[in-house]
Amino acid sequence: MSVTERHSCTAFIGATRIATGDLTWVALAVKEALEADGMAQALVFDDRTSRVIEIDFRGGRDDVLRSIAARDLAEEAAQSPELALRRPGRPRLGVVSREVTLLPRHWDWLSSQPGGASVTLRRLVDEARRAFDSKDRIRQAQDAAYRFMMVMAGDRTGFEEASRALFAGNLEGFERHTTAWPIDIRDHAYRLAASVFRTEGA
Repeated sequence: MSVTERHSCTAFIGATRIATGDLTWVALAVKEALEADGMAQALVFDDRTSRVIEIDFRGGRDDVLRSIAARDLAEEAAQSPELALRRPGRPRLGVVSREVTLLPRHWDWLSSQPGGASVTLRRLVDEARRAFDSKDRIRQAQDAAYRFMMVMAGDRTGFEEASRALFAGNLEGFERHTTAWPIDIRDHAYRLAASVFRTEGA
């Protein structure tokens, strides 16, 4: 993932939200907080997935920035292994070649379509993405909220009930069972899940 494609992230120390925004800015805010309290433990979450982002906070600010830069390069290489094989010349315009396994009758049908197999497959994928876009957004929001809740509130009163309300799109139940949680944890969980309840009309 390149720096420009990086998603927003949020950092917590204990139950307190430290910062939300670009990874570099958040990491430096966490570094400052850790320097003020050497016993503190920080967690940085990707705001899209709620996966924990591993950051090496040892050393000074420049060491932290170098760690993030190295992480970005490693992720970009892992996600785009063809970059290592890219040669000078005409750009490929974002087209990635990968294997697709179909039955002969599928290939026959694709070959008969205007534009051929590649154009038809891209059109079908785009149509499916549009058709399932709303459901996919709900599922992704539920997964992100649940993953965050598991880490930050898994042992708190109301976790099981709040989780059921999340997957049922029940805003009233979600609010009722998270009301005793620390405000930063509760508010971030709701922010992650907000699109679920909007879509469900709760």
